[in-house]
Amino acid sequence: MQQRTLSMIKPDATQRNLTGKIISKLEGGGLKIVAAKMLHLSKQQAGEFYVEHKDKVFYNTLIENMIAATIIVQVLQAEDAIALNRKIMGSTDPETAETGTVRKDFAISMQKNSVHGSDSVESAAREIAFFFNEDEIFN
Repeated sequence: MQQRTLSMIKPDATQRNLTGKIISKLEGGGLKIVAAKMLHLSKQQAGEFYVEHKDKVFYNTLIENMIAATIIVQVLQAEDAIALNRKIMGSTDPETAETGTVRKDFAISMQKNSVHGSDSVESAAREIAFFFNEDEIFN
């Protein structure tokens, strides 16, 4: 069954011109891009997107990192896209991420880990709807 997930290339990666390399890993891993946008999040937008982390110690740093530069948001599609994207991204901590994953190859730290991906069907639906209207997504 085809599934969709949200993928975000974060400011630490766009600032270092890693967008093409990251997209290559995603597509090479079997994910199809069915929607994409380049954006610069406001503090309010970043706060709304990461609202579930509001009470965590890293929240303010997360928001500041997310508004530092442009991001690329994409809707990815594949069989079991959520799990596939998370495997390609690697562990949140680049030190423990598997060799060849996006985070092992490109992340600076746990806070500047280059990419974000939905972690469940529910979060994928919410996150995709946050950035895209249905008529902006193509097969």
